[in-house]
Parts: sequence; C-alpha cells; structure tokens
Amino acid sequence: MSDTSQTHIITAHCPSQPGTVDVVTRYLYQQGFYINEIHSFDDTDVNHFFIRIQFRPNNEQPFDLALFEREFNERASAFNMQWQLASSAYKAKVVIMVSKHDHCLNDLLYRYRTGDLAIEIPAIISNHPDLEALAKWHGIPYYHLPISKDTKPEQEAQVWQIIQDSKADLVVLARYMQVLSNEMCQKLSGKAINIHHSLLPGFKGARPYYQAYDRGVKLVGATAHYVSDDLDEGPIISQGVETVDHSYYPKDLAAKGRDIECLTLSRAVRCHIEHRIFLHQKKTVVFAK
Repeated sequence: MSDTSQTHIITAHCPSQPGTVDVVTRYLYQQGFYINEIHSFDDTDVNHFFIRIQFRPNNEQPFDLALFEREFNERASAFNMQWQLASSAYKAKVVIMVSKHDHCLNDLLYRYRTGDLAIEIPAIISNHPDLEALAKWHGIPYYHLPISKDTKPEQEAQVWQIIQDSKADLVVLARYMQVLSNEMCQKLSGKAINIHHSLLPGFKGARPYYQAYDRGVKLVGATAHYVSDDLDEGPIISQGVETVDHSYYPKDLAAKGRDIECLTLSRAVRCHIEHRIFLHQKKTVVFAK
C-alpha cells in the first residue's frame, strides 16, 4: 500500500560547516522522497546550524523507519548532527492546566474539536472546579486538585502523576494562575508552554489592565513561552501585539488581551506539535509558517 499521503518531519542541528543542507536533502532525494517544506537557519553568533524539512514518499514503497534511521545516521554522524524524525499523522497528547479564566481553554478545545490542532487531550487539570462541565461536554477527564501553600508539594505530585499516566507530550498552562515549583519546572523543561499578558511598560501584580489604563497604554499583547525556573522569563515561542488608544477602558483592554492570548497560545502550541521549535541556549529558533 502506498504511503504517499503521509508526511514526515526531520529536524536537525549541528555545528556550522559546509554541506549541512546537502547531507539532508541529498539523502531524501536519493531515497525518492519529495520535500514539501524546508527551513534552515545558521546562527553565526555561535556557529550553529538548524534545519527542518517536511517530506513525503514519492513512490509506491512503504516508509521503512529502521532503514531511514540507520542510513541517515551514518551521514549525520559525520557532521556531529543531532536529529529527530516525526510523523505528521501522530497526534500529540496535550495536558491542559487552567484556573478560572476559560478563554484560552475554550479556544484550544475548539481547535481540538474541529481538528485545527492535531492533538489529543487526555486530561484537564485545575485548582478550581469551575470548568468541569466544559471538560465533560468534550468528554475529557477533569481533575480538580485544590492547592494551598501547605499542600503545594502534594498537589504537584498529583499533577505530575497525571502527566506521566497520560503519557503527555506537552503541558499547556492555559491561564493556570499558580506558580510552579522549581522542581516541577525542571521536570517540564521544554515540554510546557505558558501564556501571559505583555503590556508595555510592564505592569505586574493585581489588575494589570487597570494599571495600564491609568498610564494610557498604547500597546496590548501576549507572550507564549516555555516554562522555566524564572517566572514568566522562559524561552519565548510566540508573541502578539495590537495597538489601542485612549478610548479603551480597562474592560476593553482586558477583552483585547484575551483575544491576543488565545491566538498567541494556539500559535505556540501549533509550532511545538509540528516540531517547528529548537530550544537554543536561553531562546528559541522557530520555523513558523
């Protein structure tokens, strides 16, 4: 049976040197594969090369994963190239964590339900019971795990057990209004995405949109980033921003912020599940469409 309808994604990185593009594309050509999409980047500051290629078989032969891994690894090793292969048919398992604000969760559930995001959602975890009905309507298990300062270690142990049991590929903090411990951040390194508002100047603490209104803010935005030990300072994946003016009251600024958060978070999730992101030192290389 032909496998031409299925595409595969190879991502690789290595020290910068001549032939890095050729070693990948030549092998794909020799094996009769057709390249649908290709992106590459050479970071001249640190002399490191990145490449992502989506390809499909161009003949009637079934895709032989073991053969591909063996033969390509022989070529890649000469360049000290680290690489991964993924199938576009695979649906990533995404665990969503949320508190009371439901706009990002609703957006992700809509994109999941309509197939816009090729994901499975094995669990939704919350420190509040408010959104359980929404999860049940989608047929997704909902775990209400209250948390306090005294119970934080036990609660996070429960969260981690759910993540492991569900074999999650990604955890999304869709306005989960709790600070993860350093230990949990380390466990989720490179596998958890958070979303938060981005107002300039920065307004921290309670009621940020009221603070922004009092200062006459002209830009409202959002940032999606990987979770790190430093609160809201992990490697940035995606950002969104829109202009506002004096006619925007705090509720208008908040509404605009919610819209941007939804779009920015879904864009970051899409980039992750489509293997478009390289974690590179304290930042990211993102090959977005």
